[in-house]
Amino acid sequence: MFDRRLVTHFNWTYLLVILLISLIGIANMYSSTSSWMTAVQPVYLKQFYWLGLGLLIVVMTCFFDYRHLEYLSFPLYGGNLLLLILVLVIGRTSMGATRWISLGGFNVQPSEIMKIVIIVALARYFSDKEHLRGFSLWELIAPGLILGLPALLIIKQPDLGTAMLVLCIGGTMALFAGVRRSAFVSLGVSGLAAAGGGWFLLHDYQKQRILTFLNPERDPLGAGYHIIQSKIAVGSGGLNGLGFMKGTQSQLSFLPERHTDFAFSVFAEEWGLVGCLLLLVLYCLIVIWGLHIALRAGDRFGMYLAIGVSAMLFWHIVVNLGMVIGLLPVVGVPLPLFSYGGTSMVTTMTGVGILMNVGMRRFMF
Repeated sequence: MFDRRLVTHFNWTYLLVILLISLIGIANMYSSTSSWMTAVQPVYLKQFYWLGLGLLIVVMTCFFDYRHLEYLSFPLYGGNLLLLILVLVIGRTSMGATRWISLGGFNVQPSEIMKIVIIVALARYFSDKEHLRGFSLWELIAPGLILGLPALLIIKQPDLGTAMLVLCIGGTMALFAGVRRSAFVSLGVSGLAAAGGGWFLLHDYQKQRILTFLNPERDPLGAGYHIIQSKIAVGSGGLNGLGFMKGTQSQLSFLPERHTDFAFSVFAEEWGLVGCLLLLVLYCLIVIWGLHIALRAGDRFGMYLAIGVSAMLFWHIVVNLGMVIGLLPVVGVPLPLFSYGGTSMVTTMTGVGILMNVGMRRFMF
């Protein structure tokens, strides 16, 4: 029998904030692509359809009791790990990267699905294993393997941005579960050593991105072009912006990838500092609200699910914004709900559905 309390605990305000960010993103997409002459369906209209599908996913996810995911976590993890292996064997290559696999006529990107699956798997692990003094280095080996295997497979595609996000999500969940100071110091030193040695394992274009991040002017018409044009767009917005559809960098096509990775640069140019602050307030609301849901969750598994989804949203926002203003290397990470992309929208909305699911069932034991 359907519990009517679920409807009364449905967080309409949270969903409204999610919808508001998405609609602002679609309007921004309309402005950034208005000069495109194309016979195919406009990208802003496609994004509108993806938003509709995302809202449907949120509703469907809310009606599914999240506690069932606890028993499905490791089968889901194993299945998605198998998909990541199949991508390297029979995956479709596009623009030098092999990230997609064709299943039943649809192109699936398992690395995006892994963001949700790794949250579920680690939530299961940390909810079962509780250490009052925090996890020691030895006790972190198992979750490290759960996190490291998919990250390595994603790096092989190669997709450094998604692999970095998966590691950040898992690392945040581990810190929330508790890590002993000695283990934290050991991991920090190991991470620095791995970062130095990992330079020799990077592809040439990935090394180029890091060198360009350190000095974009070394190749202003090549590798540094994206970030230079992005910073010009953000800076030219000033306090109040140049106005809707009046940004020079986007309307005159100086800014590349302005509907995906650099969508925020278009928004900053048109709406200025005031508009950016309002958008950042909306993003802060959805992350803080996610942490609030975690604190009020009915069980440990739900708490870790909410922490994981909040971390996923947070790191997407931080990496993308850091990327477009030159604080981080360009790694191709979209701004959630704002950048164009069906897979990104579906992944984000699945996470939002899980968050609202945990919030709706906090009173059930």
